[in-house]
This record gives sequence, structure tokens and C-alpha cells, in this order.
Amino acid sequence: MKRLRIEHQTGFTYQGDVSASYNEARMLPNSTENQFVLNASLDIEPSTSVNQYVDYFGTRVAAFDVLNTHEKLMLTARSLVEVRPRPIEPTDFTWADLSREAPLLIETVEQLGQTGRTKPHAEILELARRIAAEHTNPGLAARAIAEAVGDAVEYMHGITGVHSTAAEAWEERKGVCQDIAHITLGALRAVAIPARYVSGYLHPKADAEVGEAVEGESHAWVEWFAGEWQGFDPTNNIEIGDRHVLVGRGRDYNDVPPLRGVYAGPHKSHLHVKVTITREA
Repeated sequence: MKRLRIEHQTGFTYQGDVSASYNEARMLPNSTENQFVLNASLDIEPSTSVNQYVDYFGTRVAAFDVLNTHEKLMLTARSLVEVRPRPIEPTDFTWADLSREAPLLIETVEQLGQTGRTKPHAEILELARRIAAEHTNPGLAARAIAEAVGDAVEYMHGITGVHSTAAEAWEERKGVCQDIAHITLGALRAVAIPARYVSGYLHPKADAEVGEAVEGESHAWVEWFAGEWQGFDPTNNIEIGDRHVLVGRGRDYNDVPPLRGVYAGPHKSHLHVKVTITREA
């Protein structure tokens, strides 16, 4: 188990005065069976009132308006979280079990359909079907598919954009964690394995000393259903461990962006992002 302190700063600088902005932030983790949130706070500049709620998929949301004229919007999310590893436990769950149980649960049914972000390339469809045919256990098939995607796609900034699709990223064989998660989701759903997008943070340094602050970033991985939900990080081809802090879940990135909003003002803006992660214990 690790105790991680996370500070995530993000926001916009506008090229001129903004008369009003309307925003949602998904930047604070929830306690789950494998992580415990000791404290969490969100500071917003300019200061404004905040409506906090939990969305349909269980993610904490801070909704707020800034109705005074402003040239900059800055959010700072701070959290202290104790995290335990979440190893994948072997099960005897079969494809027949999956086809029987998946249609009975809302949380699995809604994670079977493709979205515009996850619709797989024809080559991924063929790869997923071939791997699935080699396994009698959908959980083992899911892991093999995720590992195959992770092996095939190189992690690289600057190749794809925030709106890129799984098919576009696969064509390049390069992308960031968001792209690799979308490709994996498309492959899993293509063979009838319910799978969901997970957003959060990954401490980038496995051997970090206590008290050492390191530069991090938002991260994404996947969870699939094979009798129970199991998580895996295809970008790094590792199981979900005590360096992963979960913030939100959804069908794809569109359900869990850290900050989303609209504003009245100049057309252009500049996004700022800085994440610092410190191991406390």
C-alpha cells in the first residue's frame, strides 16, 4: 500500500476578457474498495460557488459558473489517497457465463456498445477475434487482447489530439494513454466483453522515495467484466497497482474529462496543466 499526495492544476488563459464561463471538473478521487481518500479539495480562481455531485458513472463532479469578467480560469485539485494493489484474480468464468450474465446488468450492457471514440479499426477487429478464439476464459482473453494492443502501439505525445479516435491512433501505431485505452476498449467490446474507460493518475516512479515530489500527468486505463470487474493498464502492460489512483469511469474519455466547459468571449484560449505526485508513505 502507498499513500500518494496529488496536486493537479489546470485551467485556461483567454486572449481577452471572458464575460461568463460554465464548467464541470472531474479531478477528485472517490474512496473505493482499493483506495481510501484521506482528504480532497478543489480551489477555483476566480472564486465562485460550486455544486458538487456524483454523476451516473460514479465520478465526483464539481459544477460551477464564473459570471464576472475574467481573463484566466485556474483550478487546483489536491488529494491524499491510500492505494492498494488490485491484482487480477483468476476465475473459472466462461464465455457462456458471460453471454448469460452481461445482458442482465445495466453496468455491463452499457459498456458493450462502441462509441465514436472506440469503434475499432478492421485490423483490431481481426486481432481481437483471433485472440478470443484462442481462450475459453473471457478474462484471460481480455488480458491477452490488452497486452497485444499495448505491445503494438507506441506511447508518444504529439501524434494524436484530444479528439482522436481509436481507429486513427491504430493507423499511426502511436498515441497517448487515452488512445491506447480507446483502442483496447474497442477490441474488447468487439468480442462481447464489457469494458469501461478509467481515468486517474499513475505515479510515474515505482521506486520513489517517501517525500519525493515528481512531475506526473493524468492517466487512463481499462476495466473489463469477466464475472467481476478487472482492471489493466495497457499503456504500460501492467496490472493496476498501488501507484494507480482512480478518479472516474465511463464509456470513453468524453464521460470523464478533467475539465469541460463553455464560455462567452474571445475565440482562442490556452490550456494549462501541471500534475505533481508525492509519495507520503
